[in-house]
Amino acid sequence: MTSRITRIAAAALAAVCMMTVAGCEGQIPQPAASAEHTDKPDVTAAQERRIRAKILKVVNAANGAKSVDGLDERMSGPELAIRTSEITIAQTTGALDAKTNIPSKMTQAVIPTDSGWPRSIFTITTTTSDQQSQRLLVMVQDNAHSNYKLWGVARLFQGAKLPKFPVTSIGAQMGTAKDTGLVATPQQAVTQYADVLQNGSSSPYASKFTDDYFRQELTKLSQTVQEGMERNAGTQQQTFEAVNGQIKVMRSSDGGDLVVAQINSEWTRQAGEGRESQPASDSEKALFGNGTATSTMKVTYVNVIALYVPPAGSHQKITAVGAERQPVKVEAI
Repeated sequence: MTSRITRIAAAALAAVCMMTVAGCEGQIPQPAASAEHTDKPDVTAAQERRIRAKILKVVNAANGAKSVDGLDERMSGPELAIRTSEITIAQTTGALDAKTNIPSKMTQAVIPTDSGWPRSIFTITTTTSDQQSQRLLVMVQDNAHSNYKLWGVARLFQGAKLPKFPVTSIGAQMGTAKDTGLVATPQQAVTQYADVLQNGSSSPYASKFTDDYFRQELTKLSQTVQEGMERNAGTQQQTFEAVNGQIKVMRSSDGGDLVVAQINSEWTRQAGEGRESQPASDSEKALFGNGTATSTMKVTYVNVIALYVPPAGSHQKITAVGAERQPVKVEAI
């Protein structure tokens, strides 16, 4: 608990980026032999705005051109895979899905005080112009010589309650996948949530989580498909797995952690005897392309999940507060 209460202080910070670090963002801590620390954020509110604007400029240009060229300049992790798929689909359908919209304005930025890398900034946007939900953006700087990139985006659920964080000028503290003093470590929470997504109420971890919009929608979709499968003597199966290392954590003021992680899933659908399994949506059709259908189709998804993991002893359950789900590969097997 002491490690969770004590703020990890940053080393003395450079006032500007060194000329040898082309295009670096944020401030670079200088090596120091002393044990002096500071709890000032490594990025100011103004810098966060500039970082976000530069990222969205590249993303919006890629969207407009319907081209993934140069997308990796400002995107990484699960969001790069998701946006690459979204643009690939748009090349066939002619338009990007409305859910790809990322508002340029924000309501809160959570900036860490931690020194060292990788560094993460959690930013919560406004609603979109067509009143879609707010987005939780995770921007990551991998090292001193790289720019911040958009690592993950989760659409926040309507009515979702996020934990409290210090104001930007004070700064928060990044957590780790192994944080203790919680009802579960962040990694355990993500792994257990993947099991709940796969097994529903039959999961041994189901009682540790509140019900949420993402699970409800997956259940409805699975039930609808199952009805069709049963009419044609077909079967379906979905598996979910947390992706090792793809997790970002920010510690809140109330002792809990806000965790954003990647969970991959595979949806395998097998048609009845003598039948072909076909793509189930325009997105799947676009990703399948000119593939030859067989009796079995497998769709691979990238899911970005935002979880609030409460502190131990709080008698609270782990709660999913946002998510994103995108098919990235469709194949006949």
